[in-house]
Amino acid sequence: MTTEAVMAGAPAVSADSTTSRHESTPGTLPASADDLRTLPARWWSRHRVLIRLTDALALTAAGAAASATPLARSGGEAGPAVVPVLLAVVAGWLIALEWHKSYDWHLFGGGMAEYRRVLGATWKTFALVAIAAWLTSFTGVREVVLVAFLLGTASLLGVRFAWRRRILRLREQRAACVTDLVAVGHRAQVSRVVERVTAAPHHGLRVVGACVPAEEAGPGDLIDGIPVLGTPDEAGEAAERAGAGAVVVSGSQEITSDVVRRLGWALEERGIELMLTTELTDIAPPRVSVSRVPGMSLLHVAPPRFTGPKYVVKQVMDGVLALVLTVLTAPVIAVLALAVVLTSRGSPFYVSERVGRDGRIFSMVKLRTMHQHADRVVPVLSADDGAGVLFKMREDPRVTSIGRVLRRYSLDELPQLFNVLAGHMSLVGPRPPLPHEAAEYEERMRRRLLVKPGMTGLWQVRGRSDLSWEETVRCDVYYAENWTLHLDLLILADTARAVITAKGAY
Repeated sequence: MTTEAVMAGAPAVSADSTTSRHESTPGTLPASADDLRTLPARWWSRHRVLIRLTDALALTAAGAAASATPLARSGGEAGPAVVPVLLAVVAGWLIALEWHKSYDWHLFGGGMAEYRRVLGATWKTFALVAIAAWLTSFTGVREVVLVAFLLGTASLLGVRFAWRRRILRLREQRAACVTDLVAVGHRAQVSRVVERVTAAPHHGLRVVGACVPAEEAGPGDLIDGIPVLGTPDEAGEAAERAGAGAVVVSGSQEITSDVVRRLGWALEERGIELMLTTELTDIAPPRVSVSRVPGMSLLHVAPPRFTGPKYVVKQVMDGVLALVLTVLTAPVIAVLALAVVLTSRGSPFYVSERVGRDGRIFSMVKLRTMHQHADRVVPVLSADDGAGVLFKMREDPRVTSIGRVLRRYSLDELPQLFNVLAGHMSLVGPRPPLPHEAAEYEERMRRRLLVKPGMTGLWQVRGRSDLSWEETVRCDVYYAENWTLHLDLLILADTARAVITAKGAY
């Protein structure tokens, strides 16, 4: 498994089962280079060619657009040099994209790593070009190259986003662009791999077979609906028969480094990838690095940090965006508050005590969606319906007619922008808990309180109230320990989609 996939807690996988397989005798190496060229072509092979082509077209178009600007025409003596310089920049840019492994198939379809590699290649290319421009006297070319970089960066990200959306649609609608996987390990480990992969179909992974020790299951047995294809020693042949593109191995006493090494040799001759799982779940890739000592590789896991420069950036971003959103939505809040007053008795706003960062209590404000004194009947209702320490009913009799509309599209939460401006909340963060909920938190749950609660978060974009209590906690703890600016921006973008579709809202 790739390091990024492993750290996300999701196992890895293989190629489309409809692809051709390399016909070779088990245990033998290809006889020549011609034999190596007959190894199976996976779905990502075609995609990689297409994305390279569209990247080249996007950068060429950006260069052409930059060369047509008035800056290029006013370049004086440097004018004739614009075109060859731009061609050289485009060529170097494409080489940098290759060098940074932005065409690695493991990146296609999910996560932020693909965008990070594209931006990393872009930044280094720009730095080299800037140094070269500083050393030359072609002042007219510098401005044109800067425009080309701005247009090219936007074009690259747009192209990658479009391809990603296409892959996700194919996975959702046709179960295409997936990689089939054979899981190797003890029965419980295989079951865990199946559970994780099945829970995240958008990652394009699909378990098609399992190999477990002979005493735990025999060929033809099923593990969570997945057929047992053999023992760990037979994983290479089993993966080839199943048309798998990868074998993922969970370590144990029986599966030693020597077993994994021999399995890697067997998979190499069949064009099948070897992936290893770890028990490092819910740890984001940026916190993990690898170093080597003789005879082993060491994974370094950086401790989560809850202070420092990146949190200053987060606070600044919260303040600026909250101020802009407050100005834009103030008329909407006023109209909705009037609608609440006209349709039910009581104040248009509901103020609730919530637990913030480090356990501090603050008053959170929302538009009222329930009848007055609705909290008095919670003990009666919670006896019949609820989820862990979180009380939430799909058909709550306390909700008003206008309140159902406000909840469906999360409009009742707009006044929380004032809490963000006051510094009690963040735009993105864990769900703000009630004091009695926080009082029942175990140690793991209390880690949600290490950061400010948010108006939206992973719990919002992954299903809102449809999530179980356990999954809600997992989302919040993962966010608290692995926050990045990229993740915040991604959550804010996904929140708009979640609100529009109203999935999981009640």
